[in-house]
Amino acid sequence: MSDRRAVNRSMFWRVLRRSVFANRGRLFVILLALGAGAAITAALLNMQVDAKRRINSDFSLFGPRALIAPRNGNTIPEATLDQLTYGGVLFGAQASLFLIGKASVQGHAHEDASVVIAGIRGLRNIDAPDRMVAPSSENEPSKKRQVCIVGRHVADRLGAKVGDEITLKNETRQENCKVNFVWASGDADDDRIRPPLGVAQRLAGTPGQVSVIELVLRGTTQEQNALVTQLQQQFPDLDVRPLRQFSQAQINIYNKISGILSATVAVVLILTALCVMAAMTNVAMERKNDVGLMKAIGGSVRRVLRLFLAEAALLGLAGGLIGAAIGIVISIGLGKAVFGVAAQPRLIVYPISVALTVIVAILAAYPLRRLVHIRPAAVFRREE
Repeated sequence: MSDRRAVNRSMFWRVLRRSVFANRGRLFVILLALGAGAAITAALLNMQVDAKRRINSDFSLFGPRALIAPRNGNTIPEATLDQLTYGGVLFGAQASLFLIGKASVQGHAHEDASVVIAGIRGLRNIDAPDRMVAPSSENEPSKKRQVCIVGRHVADRLGAKVGDEITLKNETRQENCKVNFVWASGDADDDRIRPPLGVAQRLAGTPGQVSVIELVLRGTTQEQNALVTQLQQQFPDLDVRPLRQFSQAQINIYNKISGILSATVAVVLILTALCVMAAMTNVAMERKNDVGLMKAIGGSVRRVLRLFLAEAALLGLAGGLIGAAIGIVISIGLGKAVFGVAAQPRLIVYPISVALTVIVAILAAYPLRRLVHIRPAAVFRREE
């Protein structure tokens, strides 16, 4: 019995290889259709997944936020940052000071370039159960070697790279900092240099002052609204604005774009299935004699179906593996061309794209079902 199964298995794979490579021209057409469908599917899915990952991690657009800004004047006291309580719904806070200055890379022949300098200071340490503080920027030694983050666009203009020393100037004031990181996120930070807050304050000549304080909230909507109301009462001279509507608008935009991409993927898969189905119809017409011979020598209907489904699955797997890899590469360049930032390859997209291509190939093999009803005697008499 085991020898018979081995022979049957060997015969199955032999017939399968012959069927696959019998008509290489038609094989190429099917692989081309499946590969193209897999490439487009992988490209769109990778852009969709990458956009969501960036929103959740880099951009933090899904997190509700609030902004504390000066109601009258251009700045607010930095001490306001230390007066914020660390309650259940306050996740973090960050103070920023913005100014326009000049920047140049030490040792480069480039002229000074006008840049936006955004000094940053965040809450880092907890000194009490309900309070977070950070060392005041006034206590930062001005002669200490400072590091800064440079946006991608600014780095390109200055010819700066990680490790370079940058000189920042504003009127007669000057500060130096070392490039610690080149930031490329596709948002406004790509056009800024972000040194510590103390550096920006010394350049602006406004010690102890900041432009805005940004809060990241958590908890329920009711808890967030209660905190915003509490802050408005605590700082009546400042403007406390929740940014939930702005964040929600961006979420809605992403959902619409995601829906369009998903619909496009569905249309691409349907068109791919139709193309493969048309090729499979011709294959079915060419395989009548083979199927008639297989059934005449005792091949069962189940075995015939299994043979052709295995053939379709192999074609789908080959087209999916090649097309999905090409699609992910395409998505990197497409993201850079459309959104200004290259999409990162997301590994989860590859197996999903390959699996979808295999499923499409199997479903597209539907015309081969007509081979099951072929009568061997009629084939041999040329009646079918």
